Amino acid sequence: MAAIITEKFRRHNAIQFYESISEAALTAYYLMIGKSTPFTSATSGGTDDSPPTPADDVSGELYAWDQAIALKNIASTDITYALPRRDWANSTIYDMYEHNISSSNTTTSAATNLYDSTFFFRTSDNRVYKVLDNNAGAAYSGAEPTSESTSAFALGGYVLRYIYTITASEQAKFLTTDFMPVSTDSTVSAAATDGEIESLIVTAGSGYTAGTYYAAVYGDGTSAGTSSGAIVSIVVASGGTITSFGLTAGTDTTVYNGGAGYTYGTVNLGSSYTFSDTALSSASSMGGGSSGAVAVVVSPKNGHGYAAMDELGGHYVLLRATLTGAEGDDVLAGNDFRNISIVIDPTTYGTSTVATASTYRQTYATKLTSTSGTFSVDEKITQASTAAIGKVVEWDSTLSILYYHQERYADYGTNSTTGAYVAFSGANQITGATSSAVGTPDATADSAVSLSGGSTITFSDGYANPELQPDSGNIIYRENRKPISRATDQTEDIKIIVEF
Repeated sequence: MAAIITEKFRRHNAIQFYESISEAALTAYYLMIGKSTPFTSATSGGTDDSPPTPADDVSGELYAWDQAIALKNIASTDITYALPRRDWANSTIYDMYEHNISSSNTTTSAATNLYDSTFFFRTSDNRVYKVLDNNAGAAYSGAEPTSESTSAFALGGYVLRYIYTITASEQAKFLTTDFMPVSTDSTVSAAATDGEIESLIVTAGSGYTAGTYYAAVYGDGTSAGTSSGAIVSIVVASGGTITSFGLTAGTDTTVYNGGAGYTYGTVNLGSSYTFSDTALSSASSMGGGSSGAVAVVVSPKNGHGYAAMDELGGHYVLLRATLTGAEGDDVLAGNDFRNISIVIDPTTYGTSTVATASTYRQTYATKLTSTSGTFSVDEKITQASTAAIGKVVEWDSTLSILYYHQERYADYGTNSTTGAYVAFSGANQITGATSSAVGTPDATADSAVSLSGGSTITFSDGYANPELQPDSGNIIYRENRKPISRATDQTEDIKIIVEF
C-alpha cells in the first residue's frame, strides 16, 4: 500500500503537543533528573563513558522513578516551535523553494522532500530568509543579507524573501547548535498575498527572437490569463535563449505582476500568447524557438511569510528547563545525574492530585542523630536490623539529613541474596559501607525542618518520603547521558527537541 504521513500531520501533532502545555486546561509537564550512581554492566548496562540506550518498556519507567532526584516544571514560556538550524555562509549552495519537490523532482542537494532541503537560512544577526531562486544551483556569492523588505529581493546571485527574525530572548532561551526557534513576523504575514506568483523556473531553449515579451499566467488565479492577473516579463538574449529568472527588469525574465489566488499556473510561449506591452494588447511572437519554458512556482497557502512554522517545516517542538543551584532545596546540588525524563501529570505523594509546584524533591530522606563520620555520595548504606539497603544521594552534615535512593538493583535497594526490598524504618542505625559513617534515625523528628534555601522538609518518625508519588503520571521521554555534576553556583540549561 502506497501511503505517506504528510508534513501537515506532523505540524498538527506538534501544535497539539505545544497547546497541551500552553492552553488553559494544560497538561503538567516536568523535567525529571536522576541516576546519581554510575552506569555499570552489572546493573543498568553500559558505562558512564558509554551510557546505555533506554528501553521503551514498563521496567525502564520504574527504574527511572527509582533513580529520580528532582523534577522541575516546564512552563508555557519554556516551549517553542523549532527548525533545523541552517546558518548562512557565503559560497554555499542552497536549495530553493519549490512547491512540487519529490523523488522525481529533487532539489539541488538531491532532497526528495522540500522540508529536508536547505531552502532557508539564518544570518549572523538572526534574520531568517527563504531562497526563492538559487540561480540554477549556483553558490551564493555576495554580502550577507540584512533586508527586512516584505517583497522578494536579489542578492548574492539569489532571489530571497525575508521571513522573520529570532529575537534576543528567543536566541538566549532556544537557539542551539542544531536547532533554531521559528515564529511568524506579523508585518511580513500582513503583507503576504495568497496565491501570489513570486518565482519562476526558466528553461533557456534556443532559436527565439531577442527582445522583451509579456505573457499572462493562466491557471486558477484571480483574473488568470488576462492583464489583470499574474504577468511575467520574458527576456530573450541576443543568442536566442530565455534568460534565467531574476529581478532586474529589462535584463532578466521576471515576475511583472504576481497576481493572487493561484494554486497552479502556466505560461504559454506560443505566438498568440506573448505580447510587447504589459497591457497584453499588442501581440508579439517570440519567433520559432524551441525547448524553452517558463514555469511558475506556486507560493505556500496564504503566501510567503504568512505562517513561518508551516511553510518552513516546523514540526519540531523545543522544550527548555533550567536548573539553578539547589532550586530552593529541591534539586540536590551535591551529586551528579545521568538520566533525563519528561513526565506528564505526576501526582503528589500518596494522592491523586496532579502536581502544580515549580520544583519537587524526589529522594527519600532521614533525619539522623548520634552521627559519627561523613557519609559519601553514591556509597551503599545499610540498616542491619531491618536489612534495608540504599545509596547515598547527598549528606547534609549541618542538619544531619541523609538523602538516599533505593534502586531495584541488588545491593542498591534490594537484597542481593533474596531480592527483597525493605524500606528503612525505625530508630535503627544506618551505616555507610565505604565511609564507615553511622547515624541513627531520629524517631522523634515529626516536624518541618527549615533548609538552607528557605524551604522545609517534613519528617515523620525521622523519615521523609519523596514529594511526588513514584510511578505516577506518564514518562514520555527518557535519555541517558554521561554524568553531569551539579553545584550550588551552577546552572544547567537543558533543551530537548521533539520531532513529530
